Amino acid sequence: LQLVESGGGSVQPGGSLRLSCAASGGTSDYYAIAWFRQAPGKEREGVSCISAVDGSTNFADSVMRRFTISRDNAKNTVYLQLSSLKPEDSAVYYCAAVETADPYYADYCLARSFEYDYWGQGTQVTVSS
Repeated sequence: LQLVESGGGSVQPGGSLRLSCAASGGTSDYYAIAWFRQAPGKEREGVSCISAVDGSTNFADSVMRRFTISRDNAKNTVYLQLSSLKPEDSAVYYCAAVETADPYYADYCLARSFEYDYWGQGTQVTVSS
């Protein structure tokens, strides 16, 4: 499975961006997709995820009610809508995938980055005035 992120860029505080994670070459119908981010000098942080089974989602507290995640199975693409952006949202954003049919995976998906077998190359998001 190959993952390619796009949509990053530079925006002012309060602005919005939509990140895309396009998947190709997968052999399974059940890939949970998550977004992680990493800022310079900081640990990687789980941002959001969406399950493969029923579209359940989860969000980090830091982005709750500002970010939304969705998936278009026909296009094999997952989107992360970033709104009300803050300077502390600046980071490289990565999408990652794990093959799982666990219907409860969204409950703990952000705490298990080590389980993700497939990672994209990342896209830079910079929030600055």
